Amino acid sequence: MTLEIEEDPYLAGQLLLAMPGMEDERFSKTVIYVCAHNGDGAMGLVINQPIADLSFNDLLEQLNLAQTAHSQKISVQSGGPVEQGRGFVLHGPDYQHESTMVVNSHMSLTGTIDILKDIAEGQGPKDHILALGYAGWGPGQLDSEILANGWLTVDADEDIVFNVDVDKKWESAMGKLGIDLSLLSEDAGHA
Repeated sequence: MTLEIEEDPYLAGQLLLAMPGMEDERFSKTVIYVCAHNGDGAMGLVINQPIADLSFNDLLEQLNLAQTAHSQKISVQSGGPVEQGRGFVLHGPDYQHESTMVVNSHMSLTGTIDILKDIAEGQGPKDHILALGYAGWGPGQLDSEILANGWLTVDADEDIVFNVDVDKKWESAMGKLGIDLSLLSEDAGHA
């Protein structure tokens, strides 16, 4: 008797890497951290598209929150095209709030003003990414896009998520797969 081990078909906690031929320009060379993926669809945050004309201090000012020295170094990412006025913080497990969604033992997601206050005051999670908006897929949509050669997946690596410069995240994540970027084709089914 052979025992087959079934892999989890869902990708929560994984990174999605846009293939070079990604047809949707909004996702060109993006790295997305998948926060949720189940039979109802998927949700993730783009982690390598900073918003050039919006600082954390600007965001705090818009929300009538106090600015501090801690808030000077934080960039704001464009998390995706859905609900771009809504903020999310992807962070490590050292911060938990009643509204925090635990993705796995390494990552959590919080979408409240409380976490922004805590970050501004130096009381938030050590590692974090602040994103406005998110990427979302309906039931089966992400799976279809992966099968159509739109995305590659790789295990999330906290170093890539939090420490690698945003302009190097895509290449670093592709390198984790051992892929020579010069050999990737922009056309599905071609080398």
